[in-house]
Amino acid sequence: MWTLDELVERVREALEAEYPGAPNGRVRDLPDRRAIRWYSSIGLVDRPLGMRGRSALYGPRHLEQLVAIKRRQAEGLTLAQIQAELTGLSPSALTDIAHVPPGLLVMVDDEALDQHAPRPRFWASPPAPSAPAATPPPASAQPFTGLALGGGVLLLVPHALSESDLDAVAEAAAPLLALLTARGLTVAEGSIDGSPS
Repeated sequence: MWTLDELVERVREALEAEYPGAPNGRVRDLPDRRAIRWYSSIGLVDRPLGMRGRSALYGPRHLEQLVAIKRRQAEGLTLAQIQAELTGLSPSALTDIAHVPPGLLVMVDDEALDQHAPRPRFWASPPAPSAPAATPPPASAQPFTGLALGGGVLLLVPHALSESDLDAVAEAAAPLLALLTARGLTVAEGSIDGSPS
């Protein structure tokens, strides 16, 4: 994952080769730190994947989003038009618009590479036979309360939640949802077949 400064540098490198620049003097050729934070606050760019100390961390999807924004601005589109186009866009369509050189999308450290490696499709394999349980579960097992977090993500907790609990959980879950969305692990709103967004 990259810090904000590293992300800005990668955006510059991605646009350096074939970016014609903004059509007028009102739009910056490159987004600065402040613009990226603002884009994230209005939902134009995903929230950071996480934090390292006080530094927000970003990944390849953020890079593609920022480059796509600048390319569309160079075509004369407003931020509102760009946001309407990019909202709910598939990862492959975003890649096509951004046209970021593949080398810039590569994570540098091995830990980050491991985190972004494709995961096995556990649901596509038959389950391994399990050993019989030594003792059966108690008949009066604790029921769970399900809380929909959005994007098809469901959180199960062993107790009922109060309104203040719901608000606190929703706030704490925002970074997790952003990470799941960035990795394409959530369900698109309105999707019936459960395909990832």
